[in-house]
Amino acid sequence: MSSTHALPERSRIVREQVHAAGIDTDVVVLPDSARTAAEAARAVGCDVGAIANSLVLLADDSPILVMTSGAHRVDFAVLAEAIGAREVAMAPASVVREATGQAIGGVAPAGHPSPLPTFLDADLQAHERIWAAAGTPHTVMPLTFTQLAALTGGSVVPVA
Repeated sequence: MSSTHALPERSRIVREQVHAAGIDTDVVVLPDSARTAAEAARAVGCDVGAIANSLVLLADDSPILVMTSGAHRVDFAVLAEAIGAREVAMAPASVVREATGQAIGGVAPAGHPSPLPTFLDADLQAHERIWAAAGTPHTVMPLTFTQLAALTGGSVVPVA
């Protein structure tokens, strides 16, 4: 893992928003892609459950951000009930890019053009440190669950 000297623009925006929120962490540039939770866990040397996957979904046709543990998949019916939506579905790549300014596989919990309603997987609380994408598939950042909640203003919900 390398330091932040050559951060991509998207990751610099994420880092600025994270620091503006008063969170002391740094963005790490990985030598290889971390598009999947398994790739990210191998790259940073943690349990796959400590990877905070960022999923942009459509809840009743409006984009939301769900930060879920890499150890499981979101059950759309469980999530819909938890957030009071009629329907939850995957957002197409064009919606992800428009809503976040970031590509699938690198969506951070911050750094978006405007905040998205955010929901946090209750299972992430079990990890002392979690790792989230930082704007590109090659950048990640360590956070505590408390920092993630403060950064996103997210509501803790069951997702699986």
